[in-house]
Amino acid sequence: MTTDELIALAKAFDAHAGCARCSALACKGWESMPGGFDRSSLTCVGTLRDAGEEDPTLAEYHPTGTNSWSAEAPIALGWFPYNRCDVWKCVDCGRPFLRYTEYGGYYTDERIREVQAGLVQQPPLDQA
Repeated sequence: MTTDELIALAKAFDAHAGCARCSALACKGWESMPGGFDRSSLTCVGTLRDAGEEDPTLAEYHPTGTNSWSAEAPIALGWFPYNRCDVWKCVDCGRPFLRYTEYGGYYTDERIREVQAGLVQQPPLDQA
C-alpha cells in the first residue's frame, strides 16, 4: 500500500464515527491487541511491507522527539515498525488500523495502532 493509499483510507474514515465493534482498538499510539478482542471484526486491506526487502530496518523515525508509544509519533512508511505492518479496517465502520507482531526473547506481542491521516509520511531512510 502506498502513502497516498493509506492517507486516503484514513481520510475516508475521518468523516465517519467509529462503532462499538472496534472502539476497544481506538488507540492513537501503539497498544497491545486486547486478549479477548474478536479479530474477525477486522479485515486486512493491504500491507506496508516491501516484498523485495530481505532485511527491513529496525531504525525508527522520530524527528520531533516522539517515541514508539507516542500518540503524535509519525506513521513513517519504510521505517520500523511500519515496514512490518499490515493494514486492517473494521468490517462495520471502516476505521483503519496498522498491525504488526513484536517478537521478544520470550514473548510475542501483537500490536495495533489507529491510522491518522495527518501523521502518515514517507521520509527517506537516510533521515533521522
